[in-house]
Amino acid sequence: MSDHTYEFEVAMSCGGCSGAVDRVLKKLEGVKSYEVSLDTQSAKVIAEPTLSYETVLQTISKTGKKVKTGKADGEERSIVVEA
Repeated sequence: MSDHTYEFEVAMSCGGCSGAVDRVLKKLEGVKSYEVSLDTQSAKVIAEPTLSYETVLQTISKTGKKVKTGKADGEERSIVVEA
C-alpha cells in the first residue's frame, strides 16, 4: 500500500493558530511528514496507509480551527467531523 496525501484548507489567523495545528500533527501516529502554512491557510499531510483522512480531520478540528476544505489523494472529501 502506498502513502496517502491529505490536504486541508484551515482558517488560521496567526502564528499561534498554525502552531496549534503543527503541534497536533507532530504527535499524530502515522504522519510521515506534514507542512502547515499560515500564508496559504493550508495543512498538507503525508500519511502512512493506516492513517485515515477522518482521523487527521478530527485531529485538526480539535485545535478549534475551522477546516474549510479537505482532499484525500487529490479527491475532494467531506469536512464534517463525526461526533
